[in-house]
Amino acid sequence: MAKDFPMSDPGETRALLDALGLDLTQLDRRTRAAVEALSEEVMALRDESAMLRAALAESELLADNDALLPIFNRRAFEREVRREIALSGRFQTPLSLIFIDLDNFKLVNDIYGHAAGDSVLLKVAEILAQRTRETDIVGRLGGDEFGVVLAHASFEDSRRKAAQLAEAIDALEVRDEASAETPIVRIGASCGVVEWRPGQGAAALIARADQAMFVEKSRRKTDGRAAR
Repeated sequence: MAKDFPMSDPGETRALLDALGLDLTQLDRRTRAAVEALSEEVMALRDESAMLRAALAESELLADNDALLPIFNRRAFEREVRREIALSGRFQTPLSLIFIDLDNFKLVNDIYGHAAGDSVLLKVAEILAQRTRETDIVGRLGGDEFGVVLAHASFEDSRRKAAQLAEAIDALEVRDEASAETPIVRIGASCGVVEWRPGQGAAALIARADQAMFVEKSRRKTDGRAAR
């Protein structure tokens, strides 16, 4: 079956022939027609290759991004953690990870439905993206859990950043403007912060941050700030 190629620009085809040093006026009609057809096919293949590269780049982006949020999914996040660990080990630079678990998120789904829950997740992702550096890594680790990797940041700086993120997320709330009887759900964030230790892998670093998050969540529950 003959393959259909996108039409090439005659000007580009002529430029290709000039680059090859071909003078069509010196060729007989049959040879000239064959050379022109081959040149057009080469240019069409070039255009198709560019479109395939663009499609591949888009597919890679979709494969790395969370299905709902414009941030890394867990697989891509863990890959980037491994890369940052390698860089920190090589150049002896600090590296910290913040593990974030939303408070009261289940209440949003139970009272307002999953569409409202998705809206909350999008707002949280926006907060994390806006309040971190372009060089930081933000990802969704699953459900209502997020991770942030801070390279070239001290542990104390990372703790302050976690406090800023928690404060911004703590200000989120879900309410029914049409009904005063529907409970208002205040979202919050429990953040666990850990610093990378030489010899520690990505899985171990994330697990430590997860454990630190549970300690923080317990503290917030004691303070009455985290329900579930």
